[in-house]
Amino acid sequence: MFGDLFEEDYSSVSNYQYGNEKKLKTKVLEPPAPREFTNLSGIRNQGGTCYLNSLLQTLHFTPEFREALFSLGPEELGSFEDKDKPDAKVRIIPLQLQRMFAQLLLLDQDAASTTDLTDSFGWTSDEEMRQHDVQELNRILFSALETSLVGTSGHDLINRLYHGTIVNQVVCKECKNVSEKQEDFLDLTVAVKNVSGLEDALWNMYVEEEVFDYDNLYHCGTCDRLVKAAKSAKLRKLPPFLTVSLLRFNFDFVKHERYKETSCYTFPLRINLKPFCEQSELDDLEYVYDLFSVIIHQGGCYGGHYHVYIKDVDHLGNWQFQEEKSKPDLQNKEEIDDDPLIILKAILLQEESNLIPVDQLGQKLLKKIGISWNKKYRKQYGPLRKFLQLHSQIFLLSSDESTVSLLKNGSLQAESDFQKKDQHLFQMHTSESPGLNDRNSCPHWFDINDSKVRPIKEKDIEQQFQGKESAYMLFYRKSQLQRPPEARANPRYGVPGHLLNEMDAANIELQRKRAECDSANNSFELHLHLGPHYHFFNGALHPTVSRAESMWDFTFDKRKTLGDLRQSILQLLEFWEGDLVLSVAKLVPAGLHVYRMLDGDNLTLCEMEIEDGEDIFVWNGVEVGGIPIPTGSDCEPVLINVLHLAASSQGGKCQQLVEAPHVFPSNAEVQAVLAALAMPVAVLFVSTTDSVGEENWVAIPEEDLKKTFREQGLGNGSSVLVQESKDDKSLLLRQGKWFTGASETSWLQVQNLCEVESEEKQVKISATVNTVVYEIRIKAIKELELMKELAENSCLRPIGRNGKLLCPVPDSYTVKEAELKMGSSLGLCPGRAPTPSQLFLFFTVGSDVQPGTEMEIIVEETMSARDCLKLMLEKSGLPGDTWHLRKMDWCYEAGEPLCEEVRLFLHILFFKMIILCFMQDTYSPHEYIREKTLIFFLGHKNLYLGLLLLLYCGLLTQRENLSLVGMFLTAVLVLF
Repeated sequence: MFGDLFEEDYSSVSNYQYGNEKKLKTKVLEPPAPREFTNLSGIRNQGGTCYLNSLLQTLHFTPEFREALFSLGPEELGSFEDKDKPDAKVRIIPLQLQRMFAQLLLLDQDAASTTDLTDSFGWTSDEEMRQHDVQELNRILFSALETSLVGTSGHDLINRLYHGTIVNQVVCKECKNVSEKQEDFLDLTVAVKNVSGLEDALWNMYVEEEVFDYDNLYHCGTCDRLVKAAKSAKLRKLPPFLTVSLLRFNFDFVKHERYKETSCYTFPLRINLKPFCEQSELDDLEYVYDLFSVIIHQGGCYGGHYHVYIKDVDHLGNWQFQEEKSKPDLQNKEEIDDDPLIILKAILLQEESNLIPVDQLGQKLLKKIGISWNKKYRKQYGPLRKFLQLHSQIFLLSSDESTVSLLKNGSLQAESDFQKKDQHLFQMHTSESPGLNDRNSCPHWFDINDSKVRPIKEKDIEQQFQGKESAYMLFYRKSQLQRPPEARANPRYGVPGHLLNEMDAANIELQRKRAECDSANNSFELHLHLGPHYHFFNGALHPTVSRAESMWDFTFDKRKTLGDLRQSILQLLEFWEGDLVLSVAKLVPAGLHVYRMLDGDNLTLCEMEIEDGEDIFVWNGVEVGGIPIPTGSDCEPVLINVLHLAASSQGGKCQQLVEAPHVFPSNAEVQAVLAALAMPVAVLFVSTTDSVGEENWVAIPEEDLKKTFREQGLGNGSSVLVQESKDDKSLLLRQGKWFTGASETSWLQVQNLCEVESEEKQVKISATVNTVVYEIRIKAIKELELMKELAENSCLRPIGRNGKLLCPVPDSYTVKEAELKMGSSLGLCPGRAPTPSQLFLFFTVGSDVQPGTEMEIIVEETMSARDCLKLMLEKSGLPGDTWHLRKMDWCYEAGEPLCEEVRLFLHILFFKMIILCFMQDTYSPHEYIREKTLIFFLGHKNLYLGLLLLLYCGLLTQRENLSLVGMFLTAVLVLF
């Protein structure tokens, strides 16, 4: 069941060394994250090893077991370096356990890996993906350790800590002869069914007697006949650590199936075993045990998940609850948290050399107070590095500002402050750090769920008495077992020197890799456009020589400030004189345009929302080449294609149509086209597409000529045709289409569906196919006289024929891209529209879909089906873990369940609906059947059958018949 766990397979020893890992199952792109606020390390799940992780954490938080294993040196266990020597004996399992415990204690990572440990067991990748029983693993692991430690001083490790004995006695009622049989145990297995709790189960096992009488007599060897007798059992020897396995899983002989017993089963935090023991002359404290670990099983008898509640005996972790910060008795602690100077000095005083990297200072601050510098102090005190600079009388920054230390006088001043004014407050604050609490303080319990570690309270254990998520194994320790004071809050205690050195080297390597990764992740390219190398021409900036000479690619750290960037550029541009202003620019079809000036030297580039590959214009902020430069998105230059009749050689108009690009500010009036052509009066036409996809030219009403290009929906690449007379129809357009008048439906209707009241319920917004949805939404908000706040938190949703709201339309789409028909209705609804990387889904519960029961959700398209299901369950308020997602086929029948780990965008590549994600169209029956039939048969490469079905049902129009025949011929060529 567990591979070759019993065997010491020396060939399976991993060649793992930090910084030189020969064997890797997965390519790690980034180093593991540092420990979180609890300062404890979890264990990564390899796919189905949660049971192993829970048991390993229990053994790790059994300090007597951990330290006994650490006491076995290389002279007894061997070392990995000797694995290739022919006569060397390398005891793999204890060596890997030592390394695992050292990593959990000292390695600064949020979760450790068990890959090398399971490799030492001889497990295959298939074994790591299978769920097993943690009770059985406990016995097999102990047996394997005993076998591995034979011949060492630790040969009796398991026996010394976990071995106990039970004596079974049968007393003859006639001669009083006592027959005894002794049994050894490493764990006690107790019944759960029809038992109220642990003490009740122990009473049934070790106090009550079984009587042999009547038809069930006992054969006494002394009397040599059947007699009445009484049978009982007692605990003869108690181990220092008592493991109790609960029989949650049973077999129903009527139904012939396994089941999990989920009834209430209580167990005490402290238990006195004296009533269940054979000998009772010892002091009562010898029989008292304290609970320190509860392995919990979540799920049913055929699968599930394990996690563990553990008591931190040595106070290695940081046990603190956010809600405790608001209690009145912690008011003094809050005063400390409000003074960053005290906190930072306290952190540096705890460092051996009073020296620490600035980045680590921020991390230690987060661990100490539970909130980052940026969230708590930045608004009042500015960036951390700036704060340290302002207090140069206390803090000393290195030349590159990468490290910080306390000045000698600053250190003395800090100590004096704590001894006098802030001594009491500092002690209160540090009392919450690991190991500084009083011995009699409340116990520190943590819920360790694979990689996640969070503090819990003792009362939370009661929640595991019953239900599908309930206690499965209990671990008790003798209350008289005392830990040495030097072990308290000291993770290095008992760790052998060679492992200490290995973990220290590993932490240095982790810091180096994180610094490299951090630098790579926080560096981006900026395109610097130098003002003196540009000139303003035709409404935009253009290079005077070449773009290569006018633009520099510049790599910079986005965590640095704008002031740092300005200084770096000044050092590069030695020739620069006067003010140096940095502005965000953008290359548009017309040229380079300046949008906004960067201001705030204390802000980082990340805070200023500077993106990778951003174009930065370097200038004096006023003019280029003596010409004032217009800036801002309002006057962004747009490139318009202007069509007009060319003048003949005799001075009249010929029938040749001339097309020429012209640049206009987007906030200029459309009639500026006439000024550009020196035409006092003319009619302007814009290109539009009708409902059947045909292109036409629509005349702009005279009153709309004073609208801006942006308001009219004209952008880069838009075409405007200029004609002197509206009635002159002698011009034949390209593709043989004539000019037409203004369209009767050049508008969209927007209804107010927000909770905010308005005088108007709906408005008509004029638009063309090139109008951006954002402009329509903003116009609707203004004309409905709604709050300006809705501009940032609203969206437009098409309204179907049956009044149903369809998916929101992204702001960046044009009317044409959004496939909106002129004259259709939109709803102005609260909430933002999904981004291009997100999906808007309708979902409902169950397979019997009823109209009006759908709910909505926005998710990332890269999200897995499992995570999507969790969000849906949270939104719908459904409990339990037995839900799943299923596809809906073209006729609304439930299909195969979705694979939980596959991304959503892969699932919806050929399927439009899922349940819980169920999307209802608002088409007519004929439209619906046509679309679904085509989707279905196209997905199955059987377009021919789909066409025959549609033709047979008479669901295609004459035009559709012709177009689909063309589609069919194309599909035949592609597929065959």
